Amino acid sequence: MPRPSLGQSLRRLWALEKFGYSLRVLIALTGAMGLSWYQDQPDLMIPLFLGIIASALSETDDSWLGRLGALLVTLLCFSIASISVELLFPFPNLFIGAMALSAFALVMLGAIGERYATIAQATLILAIYSMIAADQRGGEINHFWHDPGLLVAGAAWYGLLSVIWNALFVHQPVQHSLARLYRELGQYFKLKAALFEPTRAIDLERQRLQLAQQNGRVVAALNAAKETLLHRLGHSRPGVKISQYLKLYFLAQDLHERVSSSHYPYQALAEAFFHSDVLFRCQRLLEEQGKACRDLGRAIQLRQPFRHGESGRMALDDLQAAQEHLRQQNNPAWRALLRSLRALSGNLSTIHQHLSNASNPDALDSETDSSLYDRQPQTLRDALQRIRMQMTPSSLLFRHALRMSLALVCGYLVLHAIHPEQGYWILLTTVFVCQPNYGATRIKLVQRVSGTVLGLLAGWALFELFPHQQIQALFAVVAGVVFFATRSSRYTLATAAITLLVLFCFNQVGDGYGLIWPRLFDTLLGSLIAAAAVFLVLPDWQGRRLNQVVASTLSRSGDYLRQIMQQYATGKHDDLAYRLARRDAHNADAALSSTLSNMLLEPGHFRRDAETGFRFLTLSHTLLNYLSALGAHRESLPDGASDSLLELASQRLAQSLDSLAEALRNNQTVAVYDEEEERLAQKLEQLPDELDENTRLVYTQLGLICRQLAPLRSMAAHLIRKPEAQSE
Repeated sequence: MPRPSLGQSLRRLWALEKFGYSLRVLIALTGAMGLSWYQDQPDLMIPLFLGIIASALSETDDSWLGRLGALLVTLLCFSIASISVELLFPFPNLFIGAMALSAFALVMLGAIGERYATIAQATLILAIYSMIAADQRGGEINHFWHDPGLLVAGAAWYGLLSVIWNALFVHQPVQHSLARLYRELGQYFKLKAALFEPTRAIDLERQRLQLAQQNGRVVAALNAAKETLLHRLGHSRPGVKISQYLKLYFLAQDLHERVSSSHYPYQALAEAFFHSDVLFRCQRLLEEQGKACRDLGRAIQLRQPFRHGESGRMALDDLQAAQEHLRQQNNPAWRALLRSLRALSGNLSTIHQHLSNASNPDALDSETDSSLYDRQPQTLRDALQRIRMQMTPSSLLFRHALRMSLALVCGYLVLHAIHPEQGYWILLTTVFVCQPNYGATRIKLVQRVSGTVLGLLAGWALFELFPHQQIQALFAVVAGVVFFATRSSRYTLATAAITLLVLFCFNQVGDGYGLIWPRLFDTLLGSLIAAAAVFLVLPDWQGRRLNQVVASTLSRSGDYLRQIMQQYATGKHDDLAYRLARRDAHNADAALSSTLSNMLLEPGHFRRDAETGFRFLTLSHTLLNYLSALGAHRESLPDGASDSLLELASQRLAQSLDSLAEALRNNQTVAVYDEEEERLAQKLEQLPDELDENTRLVYTQLGLICRQLAPLRSMAAHLIRKPEAQSE
């Protein structure tokens, strides 16, 4: 294989998702270091670096104009927080009250949206940076504006770089989000292909669970891509490039619906066609299509042409030939299975056609309704209403806000009681470790402590090897870049890097060695306080809300079914209502997967329903697969085909899903067996041969959905808690 040229290597480096972020941080930190050296004032480096870090932590994806507006809000919040700390620092009683109220208010701002949650978190971090700066000079106020001015100046410097970057490279975040989406989609294709392994010895339950968990990652990537596109669209008409990216996003939505479709239980197909290669052909075609999705993502990321190879076409031809061979055998026992196999083959053929057209986005079908639903509040009244709705102890955000404020108060009292060196690092650790739930806090605690230990050991070694301050300052810049490049993917390494930055910065104006033990002690103490707060203060045990999350998956599936059947009556039309129902169903499925993953990290008593929950996840995801197959084949039915049985079945199934969801929400008894649903399933399965293929497919899928209700009822019955169990 020939080695890539320098130009290709640079293109790949430029295409890395974290490269632009890291480069901005590198320029900002280098500029601040150069200024402190030029002014011969090394003490400037610490507040400027801390301001840059806080500003970079507050950055969210946006257009350059949106980023400019967010920067102005951020600088205003930073200024108020930093000056308030300076003025209240000498008055502990006032300070602790103001800190508790501001921490609670800042966390509650997260109810407005992710952008405000990020700015609020960064503001809280900068306030603690201000406390650290005030503590360094013994709490004396000579010029109350000096340290706040430097912190805000560092934040403004990075913010200016961010605005300019977003103005110059408008489409880069869209390319990254779409590339990530197609990578995750390609992995889903790969896992789906494994279900067609032509052997009886596979662990189907484990593979379905992996598929459901991967579906959560695909849904997260879809949501991120939608938000990135929304920020570029605004209220104006999309440009040519954004219009192409919008079509690629809608293509990913359609591919997701089609690949998540199930046309028949795979066990029955494997048993019937065990001696045929037709399932192997399905598997190979899905693998080729998954590879094509990954290649498309790579092409978007590298801004290169995408070419769908001939191997996909050959795999499709082989599948159709194998299917024709089975049809020619004219086996009556295979009649129903062959119909489902034809529907599966038709679905895969459509996927192949879509991927073939992806090389030219303009050739993709134009959406009659290309609007995206913006979940951000549009007015100040909407924003305040969202906060007001979260002001209840049942709200997870309210609980997190209360825990955060109490944890900071506890940390402040502890540091004043024992007077540790550099005691305000306790509060900083608490803010980073204290997460909305126990599982996330537990992971963050381990990563924070281990990263701190690693960073302190590396810092001590580098102090010994490189005693010159200029070299240590360069190490500080590199450590800052590493922190931002890894903080979302490898937090242990990121913590080690930020620990190195702190050590090297403080060694510019004092004794970096003297910071090693206080930093370790403060990290341990802050982590302990955060863990205690999450464990003791209104804890959000995932097992206690599992019923609610499961109920949401069922009710959203019912809404999705209603939208699908409405499309069969009027014809396929990917309007906003249909896409919202589809996305809500997948979001609920992903939320269940995330809840169960967090549940596994909780103490044993609170995860006793985890096994039942994971079984429910596989069942609900299979239900979603059957619904997706209905959605993938949407066409208006022939006149007269939509008879009373079809209408009755769709309404009855949607009502059953709703009633089951309501029983789970209210902890009511669930009937494991429903005789009416059994009769309905039998009617849907006993159809005359003269029905057209599309109508037959609708009845078949509704029958599969109906058969799925019995195991769902059984799992729901296991999740219903008795009154005495609820009070535990």
